[in-house]
Amino acid sequence: MRVLVAPDKFAGTLTAVEAAEAIAAGWRRHAPDDEVVLAPMSDGGPGFVDVLHASLGGDLLAVTVEAPPGHEVPATLLLVDRTAYVESAQACGIHLTGGKLGEFGTTVGVGSLVLEAINAGAERVVVGLGGSGTIDGGAGLLAALGASADVALDVGGIFLNGVTSVDLSIARGLVDGVEIIAATDVDNPLTGLFGASKTFGAQKGLDEEMQVVMDGYLEEFAVATDRRLALAPGAGAAGGLGFALMLLGGTRVSGIGLVADAVRLAEQAATADLVITGEGAFDFSSRAGKVPAGVAAIAADALRPCVALAGQVLVGSREMRALGMDAAYSLVDAVGEERAFADPAGALTELAARVARTWSS
Repeated sequence: MRVLVAPDKFAGTLTAVEAAEAIAAGWRRHAPDDEVVLAPMSDGGPGFVDVLHASLGGDLLAVTVEAPPGHEVPATLLLVDRTAYVESAQACGIHLTGGKLGEFGTTVGVGSLVLEAINAGAERVVVGLGGSGTIDGGAGLLAALGASADVALDVGGIFLNGVTSVDLSIARGLVDGVEIIAATDVDNPLTGLFGASKTFGAQKGLDEEMQVVMDGYLEEFAVATDRRLALAPGAGAAGGLGFALMLLGGTRVSGIGLVADAVRLAEQAATADLVITGEGAFDFSSRAGKVPAGVAAIAADALRPCVALAGQVLVGSREMRALGMDAAYSLVDAVGEERAFADPAGALTELAARVARTWSS
């Protein structure tokens, strides 16, 4: 049997690469003669660079960038030929802010990563968007690339209040001739009921009142730059980083689609007997744009069964099938919550071995 293992990260416990290795180890424990192929995945959020490096190779460039709440952190660029891959979460991720005071967080560090990529000779820069703890409309990124305004752009979205004029000429000149790609798992606009603040503000530490306030400030920023682009799908990704990249001429693509193409997932699925995916919590947020749904769709196109291994399975069988899964298995149900968090790799290996007993011919 040929088994394709293509999980996302198990947030807070395992990277996608670690999860894939644990699943493979468990499967081989029960079915050592099966061929197990690893294709760890990402939708553009945390782990984006590691996943692509595992599949594409290339050169890693270590840099140090500014990150909220006002300190420097190490980050890594992936260079493959003339393409650079940047993971925005490394410079403005929610793990850096602790999910608090997102309105004071800046995306300056993401702009620094883009600048480092251009200085390294990249002709194409792919920025993975997801898992951000900031909500500044990408103003910090623009400032790092030379943009200026009648308010400070590099100190957090809360300081966009009153903005009426933004000069993007230097930033646009800097990226002239460079293809900019925003890889994201969401298609929300920058502002409005489904915008960056009202949809994702709570997880960044904004209460309901502040979500409304920040939506208003982002609206001011949009009016001062390009109101039309603010309504584009994906403009609200990563607290508005999608919008900033679009202002620079960038194009938005599906993160899972980009990674799947890069690792040739469709080709690998076509030659597999079973496709396995997974993530920390398998629920309705796993639908369109997320790794499990993307992997399941590719498996379905190849007429191959797909099963999910997850920390928790929070949907019923009918909903599970609506998400494209033939079966889903819960780590917490199998080994208990304490073991699942204390030894996530070992517990996932054990669960994979159990699943192999059912699926391996």
